[in-house]
Parts: sequence; C-alpha cells; structure tokens
Amino acid sequence: MSEKPHKAGFVSIIGKPNVGKSTLMNVMVGERLSIITSKAQTTRHRIMGILNGDDFQIVYSDTPGIIQPKYELHQSMMRFVSASLEDADVILFVTDIYEKHDEEEIIKRLQNVEAKILLLINKIDQSTEPEVEEKVAYWQDKIKADRIIPISALENFNTDQVFNSILEYLPVHPPYYDKDELTDKPERFFAAEIIREKILLNYKKEIPYSCEVVVGEFKEDDTIIRMRAEIMVERKSQKGIVIGHEGKMLKKVGTQARQEMEQFFAKQVHLELYVRVQEDWRSNPKALNKFGYNDL
Repeated sequence: MSEKPHKAGFVSIIGKPNVGKSTLMNVMVGERLSIITSKAQTTRHRIMGILNGDDFQIVYSDTPGIIQPKYELHQSMMRFVSASLEDADVILFVTDIYEKHDEEEIIKRLQNVEAKILLLINKIDQSTEPEVEEKVAYWQDKIKADRIIPISALENFNTDQVFNSILEYLPVHPPYYDKDELTDKPERFFAAEIIREKILLNYKKEIPYSCEVVVGEFKEDDTIIRMRAEIMVERKSQKGIVIGHEGKMLKKVGTQARQEMEQFFAKQVHLELYVRVQEDWRSNPKALNKFGYNDL
C-alpha cells in the first residue's frame, strides 16, 4: 500500500482586533504562542506556529488585527498582514458573532488572493442558533469563501472541522521547517511578549500601547534562565506610571512575567526589569527597525 503524499503549507489567520485570532492560533497549534488579552492590538507581530504530523506540516501565522494605521508602528503591523496574505495557501478569516460588519478593508484585501478562504464565525458559544444562521447568511452574500464554519475557539468547538478543511486544501509539498520546530521566533521574543502581556493586563488607557519590551541579556543553562529586559515608554510621565509608587507596579509585572516564563520555559527564571524612555518610538522608523517591526 502506498504512503500518503506529504502536504505542507502556510495558513494565515486574519481579522479585526479582538475577534479571537490568537486564541484560535493557540488552539490549532496546541501551544500558547500568542498572548491574549481583551485589549485591541495585543498582537503586533506575525507569529508563526508550526504543527507537524507524519504526512503534513501546517505553518500557522497569527497576525495583528486589521486597523486603519495611525502611527508608523501600525503601518509596520499592516505590512505583516500583507506579507502573510501573499504567501498563504489557506486563509482563516476570523470574524465573530458580535461583528459590526465594517470589515470592508479586510474584504478588499481578500478580493485578489489565490489562497483558499475559510471564513470562521467565532464566539458562537455566546449566541443562539438563529443568530448564527443569520451571520452565515450575511457572509454568504458578502464574500466568496470556500467554506463558512461557525466556531468557538475558546470552547474548542468545530476546530476539528477547521483542521480537516485545512488539510484538504493544503498542497502536496515537503515540509518547510524541521519537523521538531514549533515556531520561527527565538525564545527571547516570547519572553518579551510575556512581559508585554502583563503590561497590557496591569495598566490602563494609553500606557500599554506606548510600551515596547526589549530583552537584552538572555543567558540559559541547564536549570536557570537569567535575563535583563527593558520596557520602553514614549514619555517621562509614562515611566513613573509604569514603575509605580515605590516600584510596586514594576515589581508586580516582573513577578507575574517571571512566574509565567517559568511555566513556558519549564525552568527557573531570574528577571531584571527596567524602564527607559524612547521618545515617540511608535512614529520613529529607526526605533521600529531596532524593535523588529520591519523584519519581513
């Protein structure tokens, strides 16, 4: 009996902010690679998660939520989205049951792609069957998708149907990455993302969006990882807020990040955390380049 041909390809997860793209990515890969908060623009980079089987390799890309850019940072984030559409074999266009139907920008981007499109209506665990049917009917008239699948990424409902559809549409191809690889990002990237997640969870208003995390020192041995990280803010007033009274807020963020890193890396972590001002970094192409936002 002949063996199954090996399939491999790129699957891009796109959609507006807060529709559940990162939750879906983590479910499909089976690992927590993308940070998840209730705040918009949580994902800033294109993060690849690689799922391997004996006869397949799926390279998922979690992408920033599609927005109208206000800063140079947003322009860079949207370039990550564009790049993910260009090399995709399958596109997972994630919307949700609450969608306000203002995705014209996304629909425009999808008009000329050659990839297969799976339109996923997420968060159906928070809706009724008639509401889901109404959404499906709306999207059937709105976009030419190869399949429309109602899902709940949080409840892991219908994600097996998504997986089977992806496998069906993937081209026959050798693996693009070694079969033991999980992601294209280095460990220090995930360390920085974990710190940034704790900033998103602990600060309000503009502070989380004005922060970037840079992991400088990252030394690892058999039992412990020692790292030094800097939180970049745009103004001196923000530095005081991030540090907090007697350094309490910064200590809280550092403790939460260290605990999560120890779970993620399965090792003891020693974390030194500092705050530095880099004025208006979100609008500065040189700063964005240094922070990895122009790496396509």
